[in-house]
Amino acid sequence: MNILVINGHPDPESFCSALSHAYMEGASSTTAQIRTIDLSQIEFDPNLKYGYRKRTELESDLQEAQELIRWANHLVIVYPTWWGTMPAILKGFFDRVFLPGFAYKYRTDSPLWDKLLTGKTARLIVTMDTPAWYNRLIYRQAGHLVMKRNILHFCGIKPVRVTEISPVNSSSEKQRAKWLEKARQLGSKLA
Repeated sequence: MNILVINGHPDPESFCSALSHAYMEGASSTTAQIRTIDLSQIEFDPNLKYGYRKRTELESDLQEAQELIRWANHLVIVYPTWWGTMPAILKGFFDRVFLPGFAYKYRTDSPLWDKLLTGKTARLIVTMDTPAWYNRLIYRQAGHLVMKRNILHFCGIKPVRVTEISPVNSSSEKQRAKWLEKARQLGSKLA
């Protein structure tokens, strides 16, 4: 299996970064090939300046990201929930990388589209300060649905499983160590 771990947190010293590394440690105990994209380390303009009216050339880091996504069977995307959804840098990454012709293709004279990333699966490891029960009951997991349904499923990536890590800001070092071990275990099971 080819696994691509995407760290969607802009801070290289974040807990999401630690979770990404823990997942990769676990996966390294398997026969899987593992690659990573750390959004805090790559250079690109996250703004899709012209929408789809005019092409914005991809920076070399985004060209490489597309190649890695093509290569991968399984995507692991680690990111925090901010204002109910993903950080701007991760949204910008999807805006710039998951383009028509790469991730999907609209059909001529049809409301339907072709899903060009079919055959891939994904795991979301999502940190939050909101308790999981509150996110589920009050917010109805809106941020998870955007990622699963509106982005990944739209492009053919299924199934998409979600691991919630929360609440982070009030957690103890002991709790964080448990979450890191959970990420290692997910990696060792290639989940």
